[in-house]
Parts: sequence; structure tokens; C-alpha cells
Amino acid sequence: MLLKAEESQLLIVDIQGRLMPAMDDPVSVLERTSVVARAARRLGIPISASRQYPKGLGPLVPEIEDLLEEGETLDKTAFSCAADSGLSTHISAKDRRQLVICGVETHVCVLQTAFGFAAQGLSPYVVVDACSSRKLADKLVAVDRMRAAGINIVNAEMVCFEWMGDAGNEAFKDISKLIK
Repeated sequence: MLLKAEESQLLIVDIQGRLMPAMDDPVSVLERTSVVARAARRLGIPISASRQYPKGLGPLVPEIEDLLEEGETLDKTAFSCAADSGLSTHISAKDRRQLVICGVETHVCVLQTAFGFAAQGLSPYVVVDACSSRKLADKLVAVDRMRAAGINIVNAEMVCFEWMGDAGNEAFKDISKLIK
């Protein structure tokens, strides 16, 4: 099923300062996450972000933190955002059934979050080029497992163009500049 801007929300999972240097291809993940977040902001799509145990893993990286507004970032200790009551309530309150997910680590928090929200009746869309794990092999296994379970696997460009739907969209020019 195609993404619709009016039915979507974005969740950025644990893109934190102490985690990102250990990830496979962190520069690309930050760039693609930024593209999706900027497109979401331009189109009025709600954005949420999680921080896994910030006392130990630190804040979100500045490139992502700077794109967020007050109240959009929540802390958690559960690996799955869906298992955290605060995040689960925060996401459910938006009343949008399509959940676009970016973040780390793909095989732990992203996978468990996608499965958890799918079990709660949402349709997760994992943005594969805006996700990473320490080892590429771990990410690939997670993507295979999610795809086999019916989780939608997309990339940043798919998300942006599906959200716009038409070159006549007033945001087309702005978002097209983001996708270089």
C-alpha cells in the first residue's frame, strides 16, 4: 500500500551521539533520515523521536535534534518503542495508521518497534536507507525478517514521493531539492 501524507507519522529511533559512530554507514543514515524528517515537516506530518537510555547513550545527534520541536522526543529503556507506555501512547494519540520508521539498530530497536506497532494495528514502513546496525549483516537479517513478516520496507525517496503523490504538490519543489 502506498504511503499517504494525511495517514502517516514519522518515528526516528535512537539516533544518538554515542551510538552513531559505531553504526555501518552513519553519514548516509543521518542524511537519509534528515531528508525524510525535512519532508515530513514540510508536509505537516507528525514527527516523534526516541532516545534509548540517554543517561548512558547520550542525546540525539545534533543533525537530528535540530529538526525536532519541543515534545517530539521521548526517552525509553525498552528496546521497542511500542513496549514503552509513554511512546506507545504518544504515537497512538496522533491517530495516523501509517508509521514510517528510521533509526538504529535495525536488528534490535527498529525491528522490535516495527513488530510491536504492527501488533497494535499500525502499518509500519521501515526506511531501509535511513536505518543501520553496527554490522551490515545484522541489518540485512533484520530487513529479511521484517519483510517476511509483512512489514513494509521502503527507502527515503519512495517515502517522499509517495507522501507528495503528485508533481503538482505545493511542496514538490522544496522536497525535490532534498533528494539529490
